[in-house]
Amino acid sequence: MIDKLEFFIVLAREGHFGRAAEECGIAQPSLSAAIRQLEEQLGVQLVVRGSRYQGLTPEGQRVLEWAKRIVGDARTMREEMRAARKGLAGHIRLAVIPTALAMVPRLTEPFQAKHPNVTFSIVSRNSLQVLSQLDDFEIDAGITYLDNEPLGRVTSVPLYSENYTLVTAEGTPLADRESVRWAEMADLRLCLLTPDMQNRRIINQHLSNAGVSITPMLESNSMVVLLSHVATGRWASIMPRNVAKSFGFTQSLRMIPIVEPEAKHMVGLVAPYREPFTPLVSALLHEARGLGKDMTEI
Repeated sequence: MIDKLEFFIVLAREGHFGRAAEECGIAQPSLSAAIRQLEEQLGVQLVVRGSRYQGLTPEGQRVLEWAKRIVGDARTMREEMRAARKGLAGHIRLAVIPTALAMVPRLTEPFQAKHPNVTFSIVSRNSLQVLSQLDDFEIDAGITYLDNEPLGRVTSVPLYSENYTLVTAEGTPLADRESVRWAEMADLRLCLLTPDMQNRRIINQHLSNAGVSITPMLESNSMVVLLSHVATGRWASIMPRNVAKSFGFTQSLRMIPIVEPEAKHMVGLVAPYREPFTPLVSALLHEARGLGKDMTEI
């Protein structure tokens, strides 16, 4: 039953029998047979059938909710028993918004020092992808904004408050200022994150509140790309102060606080809401709580 429920979750996520079978590492006929067996066991039709996958029935949508809960509990049980036998070990999959990537070592380095048998994989994702992948068991935890858009049913640990600066090269407009206002951004040659990023939506919101409408000259989902363009002296960007500092561009760039109003947004660790947590996630949440006490604004 657990295996079939896991297959069902993957099928709902992929929306295609062939891709789901490949993801599960089985042949497509085997996947189809497993889903039919699950339907027989539950006594309801789960998938709208035709020449290809056409979605879930209303019963299938409800079973999907139960499947995620049951599979999550089963994985937690297996991890807890493994930890009881061998100590804390395993692999943590972490998705992080681009503006927080530079601070991840402050979490992973002390965690791995305490738990050397735990490995990490870290990917860059936007805030919506972080929540979606948490829900689909594609990641174990994420780092994202906590206070700007709805998070849904997750456990969260605040890490730091993100504040915003104008990042520009020396000798460019506004570079000699000690502070700037959001309303002064209208005439700058800006490069910003793409609109699917929550950081960009936050910036758009503050600019709009200041009565400013902008059309960036360049958009990217990579902070490195943005900073590299700013370093040429022909562009400016709006980003958290810690990002420019972390990539070592500070000698050639100026980071000017943006005021009126001074904007701050909380970034933190999120994990699926469940009790008990897996041993790995529980340990990661514990480490994050300790880190959050040491970090304020970056």
